Amino acid sequence: MNDREILLAGLSQLGIEDHEAAEKLLRFSKLLLEKNQVMNLTAVTDPCEVVTRHFLDCAVLAPLIGRGDRVVDVGCGAGFPGVPLALLTGAEVTLLDSLKKRIQWLAEVCETLPIPNAAAVHARAEEFGRRGEFDFAVSRAVARLNVLAELSLPLVRPGGVFLAMKASDCAAEVEEARDAIAILGGELSEMRAYTPPQTDLARCLVVIRKTGKTPPQYPRRFAKISAHPL
Repeated sequence: MNDREILLAGLSQLGIEDHEAAEKLLRFSKLLLEKNQVMNLTAVTDPCEVVTRHFLDCAVLAPLIGRGDRVVDVGCGAGFPGVPLALLTGAEVTLLDSLKKRIQWLAEVCETLPIPNAAAVHARAEEFGRRGEFDFAVSRAVARLNVLAELSLPLVRPGGVFLAMKASDCAAEVEEARDAIAILGGELSEMRAYTPPQTDLARCLVVIRKTGKTPPQYPRRFAKISAHPL
């Protein structure tokens, strides 16, 4: 199968039948691989693997998120999972990253495709001002979970959810982060093992619910978070 056939089959397995979104994802793939020749965006350079390892991996989150939900992708990198989620869910997605060149490129992508419900923002997560405004924070293998929780949970409203996409062998990392999650007003809800459609990859989605407000002293400066994680 080619990349289009793999994408449509994989989305169908997830109950997603949105050909317009699929076509935009395929255009995004072309833009990604073109830009990757001059900027380090992804180690995945085969169009079919972009579909399986990036798009369908991210699409697993789509059924959890509703149209109009406010979502922040913390450390979005080349736009994963934020761009696929914006296209597949209709959520209002903020793509947040500290690397200016990546964000400038993502802003161009959002205008070109277009993706009017996605905004690319250049900022460090710990300095980003929209505290407690988001229904979901999402992140994909950016940092260890205890660090990632301090960057992400303050942005989520009480009653919202932080979704951390991790490798299958993340149990020790999750256990290490339990105290941090509790301090930051969260509660570990679920560790959901999954295999993205059309792959044999073993992955884990860590679901953390925001049960209370994050104390005002968090997040700390990143140097402090890194040196002394909760």
